[in-house]
Amino acid sequence: MYEPFDLTGRKAIVTGGNGGIGLGMARALLQAGAQVAIWGSRPDKTQRAVQDLQAYGTVHGFTCDVSDEQAVESAFQQTMDVLNGLHACFANAGVSADPVRLTHMTADEFRRVQRVNVEGVFFTFRAAARQMIAADCGGSLVATSSTAAIEGAASNSHYGASKGAVTSYVRALAVELARHRIRVNSILPGWIETDMTAAAMSSERFVKNVLPRIPARRWGHIDDFGGIAVYLMSDASSYTTGEQFVIDGGYTKF
Repeated sequence: MYEPFDLTGRKAIVTGGNGGIGLGMARALLQAGAQVAIWGSRPDKTQRAVQDLQAYGTVHGFTCDVSDEQAVESAFQQTMDVLNGLHACFANAGVSADPVRLTHMTADEFRRVQRVNVEGVFFTFRAAARQMIAADCGGSLVATSSTAAIEGAASNSHYGASKGAVTSYVRALAVELARHRIRVNSILPGWIETDMTAAAMSSERFVKNVLPRIPARRWGHIDDFGGIAVYLMSDASSYTTGEQFVIDGGYTKF
């Protein structure tokens, strides 16, 4: 093994780690030797994910709604009681948004998306950064954004706004936290096969219009995010911060 990728003895949190991209990340981190705590808002789904992931290493599951400040603080303390340290935090939990035109958008719908996708990252990163600074151990913070942050999608402005905010937030934190040896980066997935995208990908019209625009000629899979997760947690990325990693099969380049 290329030694900088060895995560033996290191500890990570993956929010939304009970499914989709977060599950793919958690699996790879475990295979690289890390201990992992996954957070999910659904206890049953989180427990099933823990059972599946146990085959790869030491994993713990916690229930948490990342849009709830107190829930994040509580889950973080419970996680630290078990992990007793933290080297990386992946703020991956998020919600999708149904297409709504601006003129029909309600304030409640706009705020629902921001609460999870923006405030959830804020609450999660704040707790993780406090721990890393207090321990004086450095670390890695990684946010899952979206290609919606860099391209325009009609009737999806509320989602795009949330993901654009995340990428800007990451750049600011990268500069602010560098003095503490904390790296901060974002991952921008394209069209990935998950529960969140299942409805769209079951539409013949959607598949006909979108799939030919992906140079890789396939949808992304959750395991396509394992390598970037290991890299960003490992010593191999010790000089990498403030970056946006687009993983979309070339979709935004075509």
